[in-house]
Amino acid sequence: MKNILLVEDDIDLGNVLKQYLVLNNFEVTLCRDGLIGLNAFKENKFDLCIFDIMMPEMDGFTLAENILINNNSIPFIFLTARIMIEDRIKGLKLGADDYICKPFEPEELILRINNILKRKIINTNDSICIGEYKFDISNFLLIYKENKIQLTEKEALVLQYFIKNSNKVIKRSDILNEIWGGNDYFSGRSMDVFISRLRKYLINDKSINIKSIRGIGFCFNVQ
Repeated sequence: MKNILLVEDDIDLGNVLKQYLVLNNFEVTLCRDGLIGLNAFKENKFDLCIFDIMMPEMDGFTLAENILINNNSIPFIFLTARIMIEDRIKGLKLGADDYICKPFEPEELILRINNILKRKIINTNDSICIGEYKFDISNFLLIYKENKIQLTEKEALVLQYFIKNSNKVIKRSDILNEIWGGNDYFSGRSMDVFISRLRKYLINDKSINIKSIRGIGFCFNVQ
């Protein structure tokens, strides 16, 4: 049974969501503010986190930043009544797997959670050589000589997808549907952020190329 950390300061909404998640076979720890949520995360093991953004003591963005220091591969979803595009982009840049605006149907949240959990990489002992880099799939590590770069789970998913489709034209929509579970504006912006990070991580080997193909997508290759 998957364990979810739900941090929501609206008591009524929090209780409704917790009950609905429990009915759908999730274990749920409900916290009323960010500080309590952070302490709960440090003391327990969770498979996914759900954060409201506007909360007392510590807002959802700050909570996510603190949690990512301890575990940068944990998937998380933001819930908010705020509809400002800047907020959604900030959340996606932090690495959020999804962003849901209130009000929403609990069933929609369940579907989004299941889509995220299905996309988790199955652990394997395999490592892949990419030019001068070594990609440790099971530990989300990108290794260059003596340097180790700890990837987030989504960064690892994107890199694995590129490797699987090397030397092919990869459509943006295919990446979005496979890894983000949908093709919309905000998912597209999030994807661009993750691909930009991968380019920076791989910059030491000039033979590795993630080429943007205007209006279509990308092509990943090692020359």
